[in-house]
Amino acid sequence: FFEFGIAEQNMLNAAAGLSLAGKIPWVSTYGVFVAGRAWDQIRTTTCYSNLNVKIAGAHGGISVGPDGATHQALEDVATMRVLPHMTVIVPCDYWETKKACVWACTYVGPVYVRFGREPVPMVTREDDPFIMGKANLINDGTDVTIANNGPVLYECMKAVQMLKEKGVSARLLNVHTVKPLDREAISKAAKETGAIVAVEEHQVIGGFGSAVAETVVQTHPVPMRFIGIQDRFGASGTPEQLFEEFGLTARHIVAAVEQVLKAKKGTR
Repeated sequence: FFEFGIAEQNMLNAAAGLSLAGKIPWVSTYGVFVAGRAWDQIRTTTCYSNLNVKIAGAHGGISVGPDGATHQALEDVATMRVLPHMTVIVPCDYWETKKACVWACTYVGPVYVRFGREPVPMVTREDDPFIMGKANLINDGTDVTIANNGPVLYECMKAVQMLKEKGVSARLLNVHTVKPLDREAISKAAKETGAIVAVEEHQVIGGFGSAVAETVVQTHPVPMRFIGIQDRFGASGTPEQLFEEFGLTARHIVAAVEQVLKAKKGTR
C-alpha cells in the first residue's frame, strides 16, 4: 500500500510505472478527483500506452450525501468511457463489485470501476453470473425496457413491481458494463419492447444513457427517456433526500415509463 495524499496526478503516474514493472496497481480515491483532476494522466500515460492500471473511483453519484456537490462524481462515467482502451464498470451491489474487481485483475489493460459510498441493498447473489460486457436480465417484459446502471437497480426493481400492478410488463436489464456496452441485449430489448428508459446515478449527458441511445439509434430506433442528473450539480443531504430531489426514485422511473409508452403509441 502506498499513500499519495492529495496528489492524484502523481498517483496515476506512479501506478503507470508500477504496471511497467510487472505489477497490477489499483489506484483509489474519490471518483470526482481521479476521473477529473487526473484525467490527463489517465489519458496520456495510462490509456495511450494501454497500461495495466486499475482505477477505483469512489463516492460516485449523489448518494454520497452530505459531502455535497464538490465531492459527488456525476461526470466520471462520461470522462472515462470516451477514452480509447478504457473499460468502464459500474457495479450495483457488493457481490457485483467483488466480481468486477476480481475480473479486472485478470484483464490486461486499463479498467475504471465506479463505487458509491453508502450501504446499498444486496440485489444480486454470490452465484449470479458476471460476464464482462454482458447485461443481466433481472425481469423479462414486453411493453418497455428499463436499462439500469449501478446501485439504483433497487429503485428500478421497485418500479417494475409498481408497473406490474398497473398492468405494464417491464423488462429490466442490469447493465453493469458501460464500456464495452452489451449492444446485442440493448438492440434486442429495443426491438422486442419498443421503448427504453435508461437509469443511472450520473449526468444524463454523456453517461450510460447516452451510450444506450448511441446503440439504439444505430440498430433499432425507439422512444427513450433518461433518468439521471439533469445537467446540474449535486447537493448536500441524505441519500434518500437526494434521490427524491434529483428524481431517482421508483416513482420517478414509473413516470418516465408512462411518458415513453405514450411516445411509443404516438401520443403526447
